Amino acid sequence: MSDATGEPPLQERGPVVEIRTTLSGRDRAEECARRLIAERLAACVQIDGPVTSIYRWQGAVETAEEFRCTCKTSPARALACEAAILAAHDYATPELIVTAVEASPAYAAWVRAEVEPQHGTEDEGDADRPA
Repeated sequence: MSDATGEPPLQERGPVVEIRTTLSGRDRAEECARRLIAERLAACVQIDGPVTSIYRWQGAVETAEEFRCTCKTSPARALACEAAILAAHDYATPELIVTAVEASPAYAAWVRAEVEPQHGTEDEGDADRPA
């Protein structure tokens, strides 16, 4: 079915939560990402960096090299994902920026499926999975 323009109708978008944090090194960022994926708290974690952060901390202006992690999860798993990040973080006051976003229906469904607790065997790799 298509609309008056000949284009297929748009499907309603699905909810996804992005949680952003920064960590002090690439190894820490990858460790955090792998833990979140293994525990099915995030469907995908993208690591950017290094980035340079300039901020005020305890009255002094500081500069640090950090690695930014953007975690994609479902609204139902967002609080558990945040708690896991906080529990493993090495900063006294970690950055946690939580944003509810809308994604394509297929991507939102994939995120939900990947963060649902699984019972049984581990998933096998899938080359067609989105990032």
